[in-house]
Amino acid sequence: MKTHHYILLTTLLFIVVFYDQNVGLNLGIIGIIYAVLTLFRTPKRNRTKTFVFLFITSIFSSAAFAWYGDFPSFLAVATSLLLLGYRSRNRRMKILLLVPVFVTNCFTEFFRILNFDAWLPKRNVSGLWQKTLAFVIIPLILISVFFGIYSAGSDHFAGLFTNIELDINFWQLLAMIVLGFFIAFNYWNFAVERFIYKSNRLLDNNFGEKDKIQEATYSFLDLDAERMSGVISLFALNILLVFFIVTYNYEQFYEFTKTPVKLSEETHERVNAVIISIIMSILVIMFYFKSSFNFDPKAGLMKILAKIWIFLNAVLVISAMVKNSEYIMNYGFTYKRLGVYAFLILALIGLFTTFIKIQKQKRNIFLFNTMAWYIYGVILVCSYINWGGIITFENMKRKDFNAEYHLREINFSEKPLLKYAGEKRNYLLKSEILELERVKFQQNEKFLSKVLYYQSLK
Repeated sequence: MKTHHYILLTTLLFIVVFYDQNVGLNLGIIGIIYAVLTLFRTPKRNRTKTFVFLFITSIFSSAAFAWYGDFPSFLAVATSLLLLGYRSRNRRMKILLLVPVFVTNCFTEFFRILNFDAWLPKRNVSGLWQKTLAFVIIPLILISVFFGIYSAGSDHFAGLFTNIELDINFWQLLAMIVLGFFIAFNYWNFAVERFIYKSNRLLDNNFGEKDKIQEATYSFLDLDAERMSGVISLFALNILLVFFIVTYNYEQFYEFTKTPVKLSEETHERVNAVIISIIMSILVIMFYFKSSFNFDPKAGLMKILAKIWIFLNAVLVISAMVKNSEYIMNYGFTYKRLGVYAFLILALIGLFTTFIKIQKQKRNIFLFNTMAWYIYGVILVCSYINWGGIITFENMKRKDFNAEYHLREINFSEKPLLKYAGEKRNYLLKSEILELERVKFQQNEKFLSKVLYYQSLK
């Protein structure tokens, strides 16, 4: 199939599964269709390991949305499919350029549509297709559009067709056609502007030969002075960080017990301080190891001090993790406390990536290229796993478990709560769960609008 076939086919499928429906199972179906069609359309040379990985995550993300139907799973579907389409045509383009490609295509779509030679077949088509296009499709589209406009502008005109009963919501159908075509056109026929192609080489992870030349970064500071500045700064920062780790851990583990509210506030404040500290630490290392110092034979001491600083920052992160674990053991799981783990794990990954940057002599952009993939991984983990169910299941083991709170504030907690109600023979709670408005609404939805999680509740 040619590009225009993919565009027209997926536009038609979009209309079929979304017309007169809410978003639910249909998005999962259309996501899987897009992923499978992309696999067939992609030439073998572009079916790299990364492409195969993105194909699998696109299928899983679509299935996750069909099951949960929430924002994290929607974000996973959208990100996975955009990356899949992007990689299917540009196997060497960096992931960081996906956003500018997506934005420029959204703004230039109208002009690219009018450039028919770029996406419609250039060869002579069969006489049947020409007649169908000229005598049926184009007139039908024009008549439909102007019929809707005239009907909205004149009650008498609309009244002429009152005896014709067509159970069609014209404006919704038009919206589905426009949206479906917009998505299909941008997915199958996106353009990468020349300035973006040129920017790709600026995002290379490795230094070029000219970057290895030993020269001062600034005209007012020679190379020896700049190197010594790095040694003094990193040595002083290591000493400072040692004192901070000692006082930080003393405050966390040895000070007198505080109220849960006060402890919660201080825990989040300290975690925020740790995360900011890690970010600033990485930025300092990026400042000193941005170019020639990566290859400076006299910068051995500075590299050692930088690696020690990375290790000490990792100790700081682990201390915050231990405190968060203690906090959870005492007061239970919440979304915020799990979120703390996520941020701290990303901080550890960032530190490890910074260590690799120094050890393997990579450019600063290596950190951003690598962390973009890890952030994508976090999106996938958030969408695939029922964290609300885990929170509820773990907190059920506590003596102070509050079923009503978990029912109101925790998403997708219904299954473990039904199990809890059965174990406690609390039939009132079971009835309350099954009679929830969100549960009844989802169970009464049309097939393509259903969220499968709610269909499994009994």
